[in-house]
Amino acid sequence: MNHWLTAPILIPLLGGILQALMGYAPISLRRTLALATTVLMLVSAIILLVLADDGSYRIYAFGNWQPPFGIVLVLDRLAALMLILTAVLALFCHLYAIGGADEGNRQFHALFLFQLMGLNIAFLTGDLFNLFVAFEVLLIASYGLLMHGGGTVRTVPGLHYVVLNLVGSAIFLISVGMIYSVTGTLNMADLAVKIPEVSGENLNIVKAGGMMLLVVFGLKAAILPLCFWLPRAYSKATAPVAALFAVMTKVGVYAILRVYLLIFGDNAGELANLGMDWLFPIALATLAMGVIGALGSGSLKTLVAWQVIISVGTLLAPVALGSEAGLSAALFYLLSTTWTVGGLFLVAELVANQRGTADDRIITAPRMRNRTFLSVLFLIGAVAAAGLPPLSGFFGKLLILQSVEPGTEMAWLWSVILIGSFLTVIAYSRAGSIVFWRTVDGHLETPDPLNGRISVAAGALTALAVVMVALAGPITRYTDATAAQLYDTDAYIEILQTPMVGEDN
Repeated sequence: MNHWLTAPILIPLLGGILQALMGYAPISLRRTLALATTVLMLVSAIILLVLADDGSYRIYAFGNWQPPFGIVLVLDRLAALMLILTAVLALFCHLYAIGGADEGNRQFHALFLFQLMGLNIAFLTGDLFNLFVAFEVLLIASYGLLMHGGGTVRTVPGLHYVVLNLVGSAIFLISVGMIYSVTGTLNMADLAVKIPEVSGENLNIVKAGGMMLLVVFGLKAAILPLCFWLPRAYSKATAPVAALFAVMTKVGVYAILRVYLLIFGDNAGELANLGMDWLFPIALATLAMGVIGALGSGSLKTLVAWQVIISVGTLLAPVALGSEAGLSAALFYLLSTTWTVGGLFLVAELVANQRGTADDRIITAPRMRNRTFLSVLFLIGAVAAAGLPPLSGFFGKLLILQSVEPGTEMAWLWSVILIGSFLTVIAYSRAGSIVFWRTVDGHLETPDPLNGRISVAAGALTALAVVMVALAGPITRYTDATAAQLYDTDAYIEILQTPMVGEDN
């Protein structure tokens, strides 16, 4: 069964290669292959989720090379959760894209699938250097996707995105080099064993490398002050690309969870909980900055892009406090916010397509076609994003608030989240009332009727906020077990010391 660990990597890899080779094939054939590839990836993610649910670790060592020399894939509950999160999001984004958003670029589907491959490598790898490789794979693909559609409107923010991520990649490479120079390994399990033994002058080298890694992961997650590139880049991307990018910041959050709980966790000796004292106030500041940006947004896509930053701050605040309950709550919220933001990006473009020259700007315009349907979708997404009952965003934030012990941290967290949620409601209410209800006299150029395929994709992704409420019990049980497994670092270390190919461990 361990060979299934390669499926989420090999499926998009093979699909992407086929797409690259058949660039001049009929677009209907390329779309069919792309959607089939994404469906197969979702099937593999479901299988791995079922396998991981028994609480055991599964390891795949390529070529049977054992750590610290071999490339090792590791499946646990967290990795499986991230795989299913990405696969579900990707399916609806791809379904939306084949409604017409993929036109104008023969390699759109190849880039899309290569990015999925990079994401899945990041979630499954058990090695820091291979995490760097995964980042490069998904980032290179994302550069092409961000530029999809062309024009200076995408070129300038795309250039900023590329430059910042190249700087981040350089820092990542330097930091892992510093850590390797002292420990002689980059396997995460080996690092968890060797980091507590570091002392003397070497301690400062590893500490500096660890803090630099936190900066890199913070850039990927878009925490303050490394977040200002995101709203412009995401708001200018095409809808399915922006929706898929909703999971990109979560890769940074995942890396922080994986590295700073396992390698620099409670058992890391003098380097225990490295950077966590800084992470909590930065997370709250990120949340506050996101709310300010949302209030000042001039378009629906920009509003949703700032929502991504709000979600990152909300996620990292309980993680920084270091409790299982907080981590479980954060994981529940992670599922909710990623799918909700993805759905809102799709809805925002549907709205833009019905408003003529007004596009998705938050200004008055003549009454749009399909206003009722689109306003309902926007309302569901806005309620879930702001954290109002009865949708999944409310339960996620409620779990986060309940996870904090009484004290100063509780006062700060409750204040920032509750005030931020209230102001976010105002931001969405302002946007919704202006775009959908404050119409002016005049006529829009008759827009094309809503495409059924893209409407289903946007509606289904948005509706997951309701589905999560219905499945809140099973999801919470899974996130509770995931949090407990992440804090049991000894089990991770023990199981990786004797990895075997093709057998359950």
